[in-house]
Amino acid sequence: MKNQYKVIGVMSGTSLDGIDLVYVELIYENKHWKFNILEAETIEYSQLWKERLEKALLLDKEEVLHLDERYTVHLASVIRQFIEQYSLKYIDAVCSHGHTVFHRPDLGYTLQIGNMPVLTDLLQQKVVCDFRVEDVSLEGQGAPLVPIGDRLLFGEYKACLNLGGFANISFENEQSRVAYDLVPVNVLLNEQAQKEGKAYDKNGLWAERGKVDNNLLKELNSLTYYRELPPKSLGMEFVNSSVNPILKKYNLSVSDFLATLVEHIAMQIADGIPLNNKSRVLVTGGGAHNNFLLHRIRHYSPELIFEKPKNLIIDYKEALIFALLGVLRLRNEVNVLASVTGAERDHSSGKIYDFFDEKQ
Repeated sequence: MKNQYKVIGVMSGTSLDGIDLVYVELIYENKHWKFNILEAETIEYSQLWKERLEKALLLDKEEVLHLDERYTVHLASVIRQFIEQYSLKYIDAVCSHGHTVFHRPDLGYTLQIGNMPVLTDLLQQKVVCDFRVEDVSLEGQGAPLVPIGDRLLFGEYKACLNLGGFANISFENEQSRVAYDLVPVNVLLNEQAQKEGKAYDKNGLWAERGKVDNNLLKELNSLTYYRELPPKSLGMEFVNSSVNPILKKYNLSVSDFLATLVEHIAMQIADGIPLNNKSRVLVTGGGAHNNFLLHRIRHYSPELIFEKPKNLIIDYKEALIFALLGVLRLRNEVNVLASVTGAERDHSSGKIYDFFDEKQ
């Protein structure tokens, strides 16, 4: 079995920032994985695609299938553009997460669009994709999937905190990896910023100027999800059914909404990380660039050491880890941990679509 791979990792998050792509070299040496990100880019969604993906939850089965077909073609176009722009010649596989439309593991289903078999024909590359479905079929949450990469690539940290559309935490607990979603983050903060015509609240400056509404904060903190024990995971369904109805009851300025949401997020993250003093926590994801949010997280967790890596890892860690998940799947090695998702067993998940070059 080979121990060196060059693959493309592709990730689209719930905050709809865009499609993250990395071309990465993964090397298995002395029973450890090492990585080298060779190229990386985020392709922003057009306004039309943002609207399509935001409304996808409301579609019926036939409409979702049609969206899946169109999104797969769009995704292939973006990946091809990345390959051509950087003149990538050697690719073992394209490892793609797709984009989550539905995530209801409690009801036995999850759906990531962009994972149709035609992807391999459009790209003329081997594709590994659709990593979550098998886990849900094994009674798991189908999420989070990144913790196996946290263990294998970032094991020097006591924990890994991702501040993306949702915050999730991953850490070792008595030889088992434990991970779960903590609280919605950028899906809430970005929506407020968009009321003022901005994609996001840069450095948390609006939130810093705002005033916390204690009544709203109390209502948000009282949501039952935060008291549930892991394994547990969040999707847009939680935001739409549980968070948004609370927000709609309040008539606040954007700054006050942002200040209150940041406080809520920081408090839930502090409550959700059961680690000892001076534990090093790696912080990545778009929210790691929000200085005010990090300031409030540190305020509520003064005993922990939150460390930001270089921007390449902050922005592309999830795409990097889906590249690793794809390689592990090609090797038929475990890439989903039952200790994280609650599935019946550890397993090697993901669909492999082989491309056969007729010219060979």
